[in-house]
Amino acid sequence: MLKCAAALAAALLTALPLHAQDSAPQPAAVAPDQVTSFTLDNGLQVVVIEDHRAPVVTHMVWYRAGSADETAGRSGVAHFLEHLLFKGTDTLAPGEFSKTVAANGGNDNAFTSYDQTAYFQNVAADRLGLMMKMEADRMVNLRLDEGDIATERQVIIEERNMRVENDPSALMREQMSAAMFMNSRYGVPIIGWRPEMETLDLAAAYDFYHRNYAPNNAIVIVAGDVTPDEVHRLAEQYYGPLPPNPELDAERIRPQEPPQLAERRLSMSDPRVAQPYVMRRYLAPERDAGDQRAAAALTLLAQVLSGGQTSVLTRALQFDSQTAIYTSAWYNGTSYDDTDFGLVVVPAPGVTLEQAEAQMDEVLARFLSDGVDEEQLDRIKFQLRAEAIYERDNVSSLARRYGDALTSGLTIDDIHDWPQILQQVTPEEIVAAARSLFDPSQAVTGYLMPARDAPASGQPVSLPASKEVTQ
Repeated sequence: MLKCAAALAAALLTALPLHAQDSAPQPAAVAPDQVTSFTLDNGLQVVVIEDHRAPVVTHMVWYRAGSADETAGRSGVAHFLEHLLFKGTDTLAPGEFSKTVAANGGNDNAFTSYDQTAYFQNVAADRLGLMMKMEADRMVNLRLDEGDIATERQVIIEERNMRVENDPSALMREQMSAAMFMNSRYGVPIIGWRPEMETLDLAAAYDFYHRNYAPNNAIVIVAGDVTPDEVHRLAEQYYGPLPPNPELDAERIRPQEPPQLAERRLSMSDPRVAQPYVMRRYLAPERDAGDQRAAAALTLLAQVLSGGQTSVLTRALQFDSQTAIYTSAWYNGTSYDDTDFGLVVVPAPGVTLEQAEAQMDEVLARFLSDGVDEEQLDRIKFQLRAEAIYERDNVSSLARRYGDALTSGLTIDDIHDWPQILQQVTPEEIVAAARSLFDPSQAVTGYLMPARDAPASGQPVSLPASKEVTQ
């Protein structure tokens, strides 16, 4: 994506008059997506994103139910149920759903995150009705037995072994999340704590299913070669007859973070670690409906600190002082509840974690004093605009962007406003956001290192993705 953005920037610069190239490049405004939204009588929201360039369609069903909506003691049940939804219904044999998608030339999958669970198919546009028919069926007619439970429970335990237990960085992130979020369910891993995963049973799966899988807790997103009228007709036909769940709350009431008053630090040693690093995560506000400016400033702050070779941390720690061989900053803004902003420094050979952390803090303090380089900020904004243009070439990416935002409490207007808000944020707002963010009492700092007196096994560094999901 960065290479694509750079190519677009070069093309736009070439098209500018010579006198315009003396100042920051200003790409043309991104055209708004062709989006229509309507709600069925049973509460199901349907979003249509038109793109008629190819006869294909992405069909997604997003449930406003992720791992953070689980009850205490049943961690992992949201992801467990995601696996179980590929079992049978009254009309579909186990595994028949995916076989039917493949037989019709498409592909399908699903994923679970903290705030949502989503199921999707990419197929020819004339197969949309069949996809809706099957998704509507498993929304309310899932049929499970003890054999299904035993089989899939072992599958998710093995998935945890592969993705978490065998990766010290993943174990480290789990420990940091648990320390970061003292009350929020974001402190519990999406895949679940293993002792609780081992107790997941048929009752736990059905309880989560019957409580959360209903049309009035779902959003259907259709992106591609379709019209709103066509999608409306098919949605009424297949989803319209499904009954809503009257027990669902209008608002998702979940445990919230209390005021955090103390800095937290932890260290973890593992003989499989080849490259130690220091990571810090700060409690941060999420994007709020109708009020996204603070989140936009934090989004740009992450880019200013680590978005390329001229970024603050990269330039200071990797090139100037050669303290680090890698630096990164990230912000998980699309979140239903308070989220986090993270920093990581992988020290150069001969540099201790304590020295790397001290250098990082010195650079951050200098940044707060010196402020934002406006030329760098202009480049970042230009790149973000270019990326938004290129994203519109992929209907699956568009569908996922809308679903992710809508199930995190944002609106279609918020999604449309976001690119322009990013362009409007000033250097002063970014520094103000950083000053508010960099509060030790709101932070967890962790050291990951090889076990003392144990040879490292060459385990590569695994760092957080921008949005954690489990498939």
